[in-house]
Amino acid sequence: MADILFVTWDGGGNVPPALGIAHELTARGHTVRFLGHAAQLESLAAAGVETVRPREARDFDNKRDYSPPKMMATFADRGMGRDLLRAVAERPADLVVVDGLMFGAMRAAADNGLRYAVLEHMYDAAYRRGILGGPMGLNLRLRRLRPRQALDQAAVRLLATIPTLDPLPEPPANLTRIGPVVAFAERQETRPTVLVSLSTFAFPQMRECLQSVLDATRDLGADVVATTGPAVDPAELTVPPGVEVHRYVPHVELMPRASLVVGHGGHGTTMQALAHDLPLAVMPMDRLTDQPTVAGSLEAAGAGRVLRKGATADRIAPVLAELLADGPHRAAAARLGAEVRGLPGARLGADAVEELLRGAGTVPGPPAARR
Repeated sequence: MADILFVTWDGGGNVPPALGIAHELTARGHTVRFLGHAAQLESLAAAGVETVRPREARDFDNKRDYSPPKMMATFADRGMGRDLLRAVAERPADLVVVDGLMFGAMRAAADNGLRYAVLEHMYDAAYRRGILGGPMGLNLRLRRLRPRQALDQAAVRLLATIPTLDPLPEPPANLTRIGPVVAFAERQETRPTVLVSLSTFAFPQMRECLQSVLDATRDLGADVVATTGPAVDPAELTVPPGVEVHRYVPHVELMPRASLVVGHGGHGTTMQALAHDLPLAVMPMDRLTDQPTVAGSLEAAGAGRVLRKGATADRIAPVLAELLADGPHRAAAARLGAEVRGLPGARLGADAVEELLRGAGTVPGPPAARR
């Protein structure tokens, strides 16, 4: 069987898709390890994967280090690339799977002839036209990382989203759509319930935005559960009566009893909500990310509404009331949910990796049986 090295970063929602594919590969008998930032090694180990400690990568911690310059430096970090080369020198890997934003590591793999895959954990349209077409792409080009060439040189690019929300008129030859890597559980019939989860990332104004959403739920006539993540201390919030606020509860435990999700447009949370047939109200936290694209696509598909960052409780409340009620938005969310569930990203991602490995003579036998 094969030895596979994943290269990731401490971004929050980018990690679960990599872990989902990694766990599927491990279940098939492969050896998997993760190279990431020091701040995330404990959580990666708790998720049951072997970790590689970085030595030269820039320090990054999503609880404190959010700013455009820090993000650009992190994605362009050649130190992570040197850590990647050291890891494979100490223990060769049959394949390297690089997070789609880690261009310093991607460039190291390309320049040193390593066989690598790229995991795109967002819409390809937002990735190529938005992120790579904007200030981030310019920064990468100025640092001579040649981001588009690095993508073209990948043996495969694994796209973890659905075609309705991210159509590909002319997909690159090395792009394979695997579908979202999400967990979902059967619906539990309960009282109307709103799940509020803006991000685990320390975006500016997170506490103020979360407070406005909580204030907007006062007269909804629904149960409300909010998760703040590490970025916001629940003690800093004024919590309306009947609202539960937690640092962390796995979304797969909450969504089966939810009726509506209020999020920030993070791809992972959005796909998990849709997997449970839930409409969304989306307040993007950062216009330079894919969040506005995700929000707009949901509204265009009829499965959600966009909330302006900084919107007052008075403006948020009627949107939540509309989405909490029955209506065409629920049918639209269910259609998208069926599409998400029909593309099991962890399994299809592992299939795509094994197909590459078979081509290299690393994995014997026919493709893994579809389960």
